[in-house]
Amino acid sequence: MIESNRQNVWTDRIAPGPQSLFAVLSLALLGPVSFAALAIFGNLAVPIALFAFTAGIALRGILVHYPHRALGMGNGVTLIRAALVAVLAGAVMAPHPAGWVVFALACVAFALDGLDGWLARRSGLTSAFGARFDMEIDALLAAVLALILLSDGHVGLEILFLGFTRYAFVIASLFLDRLRRPLPDSLRRKTICVIQIAALIALLCPLTPLWLMPPLSWGAAVLLLCSFATDIRWLLGRP
Repeated sequence: MIESNRQNVWTDRIAPGPQSLFAVLSLALLGPVSFAALAIFGNLAVPIALFAFTAGIALRGILVHYPHRALGMGNGVTLIRAALVAVLAGAVMAPHPAGWVVFALACVAFALDGLDGWLARRSGLTSAFGARFDMEIDALLAAVLALILLSDGHVGLEILFLGFTRYAFVIASLFLDRLRRPLPDSLRRKTICVIQIAALIALLCPLTPLWLMPPLSWGAAVLLLCSFATDIRWLLGRP
């Protein structure tokens, strides 16, 4: 028993903390992000800056709010999703981004969204930080995809609702304290988030006919705005 306790103490001492492991993983992903962004889109500055900023904010969140002693594979997968979104950001200013490549990267980033939460629950490492990290990467993915679609010219300004409503809500919360209150879990909110990202990816698909794009973008935008309106009314209605 004493020997087992000594081994546990020794393991705890040499095992890297979650913040150290997160920093190492972030640095390790800088190379693939740089290579992919430069090779695919010929754009290095925007993807690297976006990934560094995102990883830096997340690292601060781990230092302040993360409750576990292990980082967990779930947060690692979310960091990989952040790297994919950063690479996709290179397509925003690319003159002729490869449509199928953008579509494939977006599909992978979207598919991994269901994996990180499952891994966190399976390992018993769920946390408010992990949920917030995942949500913010979802919002960032939506914003990047919306900008890609806007630069492509096949959709109108309504696509900005799909990409930036979340950030408009955050800005509004700086001026209204009630909007900063926590919201209860909602299946409606999660479902519409999936619809939002799925609609953006469908709009990116090279096989989507042009005539379908306006109803698809407007339909998803209306659903998203109604969802935010429901949450805002709930928050403002609380005493």
